[in-house]
Amino acid sequence: MTGHEEQGDAGRRVGRRSRALKIAGLTLAGAMTLGIAAAGWAYWHLNDNIKSVDINSALGDDRPAKAVTTPTAAASASASPLPTGSTNILVLGSDSRSGKENKKLGGGSSSGARSDTAMVVHIDAGRTSATVVSIPRDTLVTRPSCPLASGGSTSVAYGAMFNSAYSVGGAVCAVKTVESITGVRMDHYLEIDFSGFAKLVDALGGVTVTTDQDIDDDDSHLHLKKGTHHLDGTRALALARTRHGIGDGSDLGRIGLQQKLVKALLDQMASTSLLTDPAKLYEVADAVTSSLTTDTGLDSLSELMRLGQSLKSLTSAHVRTVMMPVVTAPSDPNRVIAKEPAASDLWASLR
Repeated sequence: MTGHEEQGDAGRRVGRRSRALKIAGLTLAGAMTLGIAAAGWAYWHLNDNIKSVDINSALGDDRPAKAVTTPTAAASASASPLPTGSTNILVLGSDSRSGKENKKLGGGSSSGARSDTAMVVHIDAGRTSATVVSIPRDTLVTRPSCPLASGGSTSVAYGAMFNSAYSVGGAVCAVKTVESITGVRMDHYLEIDFSGFAKLVDALGGVTVTTDQDIDDDDSHLHLKKGTHHLDGTRALALARTRHGIGDGSDLGRIGLQQKLVKALLDQMASTSLLTDPAKLYEVADAVTSSLTTDTGLDSLSELMRLGQSLKSLTSAHVRTVMMPVVTAPSDPNRVIAKEPAASDLWASLR
């Protein structure tokens, strides 16, 4: 072979390598572009899922005072510190959403809005412990006048069912009523519907709960023997809604089951490696955000993630679950009223 031919072969090899490198580079660039686009779409999709209500603007300044928090030295040194102060969140489980999934699970129609579950979640300063207080939906309260989105306001109602606040005035009236009867400022609001709760449990791989007695409730379609069970989303939702056949068959018995579920969810989240499994994290986030309504302070994925990250050291062992102390209402044996001074003492401890 002549030197000229050798140079030609070498040139062709260099040319092929060059073309191969260009193709590899273009392929990598394309993959990176698609990956960035996919990540951007996923973030937009999750962010767009979240619905919100501007509770602060609706209620103005006629509210309990905000808790004053002092940033720690570590937080002050950080460019974007995670919140560490105490905070109060009103969490509602609602059957207000219409749609096939909610109707299949027993949710309300588009013309009926009810809050089946109401919990005041108080997170202590440092965010390593918390108290969850359930408010029975059958509690008779003085429902304050609430502003309406359409203009005007509702009338004050005496001896009204607690959960009627949501029915007449949505999230804004639910928050105002809770603040009125507790004297505690609700810093945030979270509402999730039936299908969202079931999807969340399924995305986490189910939850494990232990029941202290047999449950045989045709209304919630739940039949469980006493003992430990691993429940999927549909059965976990049925457990949260069960009240017949346990205790006195009232809402008070159901609250105990709901509090078991709160701790079971915390345990399941702790055992699921969400931060190391992007696909699982997305599945959980999609399940939550698609059925979530928040106040405007939590209406973005970044704010929800900051809240979640600030609670990373909170375990179920450091979560106290209680029910607002109540007694049977003198006016109606099927209703309850706050037991005093125990109820006031409990709320005072959370301010």
